[in-house]
Amino acid sequence: AFTAHTGIDVNVAFLENGMLERLLAEGVRSPADVILTVDISRLAAAVAAGVTRPVLSETMLANVPAQFRDPDAHWWGLTSRARVIYASRDRVGDGEVTTYEDLTNPKWAGRICTRSGTHSYNLGLSSAMIAHLGEPGAKDWLAGLKANLARKPQGNDRAQIKAIWAGECDIALGNTYYMGEMLADPEQTQWANSVRIVFPEFGDGGTHVNVSGVAMTRAAPHPAEALKFMEFLTTPEAQKIYAEANYEYPVAPGTAPSDVVASWGSFTPDPTNLMDIAKLRATALRLTEEVDFDG
Repeated sequence: AFTAHTGIDVNVAFLENGMLERLLAEGVRSPADVILTVDISRLAAAVAAGVTRPVLSETMLANVPAQFRDPDAHWWGLTSRARVIYASRDRVGDGEVTTYEDLTNPKWAGRICTRSGTHSYNLGLSSAMIAHLGEPGAKDWLAGLKANLARKPQGNDRAQIKAIWAGECDIALGNTYYMGEMLADPEQTQWANSVRIVFPEFGDGGTHVNVSGVAMTRAAPHPAEALKFMEFLTTPEAQKIYAEANYEYPVAPGTAPSDVVASWGSFTPDPTNLMDIAKLRATALRLTEEVDFDG
């Protein structure tokens, strides 16, 4: 849709379902010019695999804040989603939970739901906890969160919100865009309406975010066109379209989110660069397994 809108002829690879392995197998013969994907872990994996190239552009530097792009310019964020707390409208009062650290308070014992601690979304949050608290603090946080779970980690983010609606728990971790997806699904609207979004911060400030992003492939057969395409995707015009489609927040300064997304409220993103958080992922997985989070 974007290539039709811009008239820029590029080949886009969506980095999911084995696409990284395919790009590696194709090597220099790959027809892909750019990669589009969600989650910093996939972007970092593409960089580590050597299938991307650095791209510098004054346009993109102006449109993408530093924490939403690779310091070495291999990938660029387009939209962001926050890892938030979904709280029961009936059983959780305003201001009862304001930080990620609050989730370890004993008052939440038996009241929290979440998906697997080894899922990419939760590993991202745990990695950020290491960045803010160090390894010992993050391990204590994981153990404290586990102690407050209402049930064994299971399901996806929407399953946690359904569990709140069903009375199985009172708060849950989830990504913001799931609220938009549930409101658009008549069978899930009642789940969405049973909760409100709380934007927690780390004790030293900022809400954990992740991104949907773009990168140019190392083998791009049309690098000039690929650069034009990437520059367009970072403009407020394109970000508005992209963010409305995926219920995420545009990263370009001054670009307003859709009305639905804006209704959830605003937040201050964690200023820690996402690539620095991605580097802590292996440590986060080790700590998660050491506390037997999913056990």
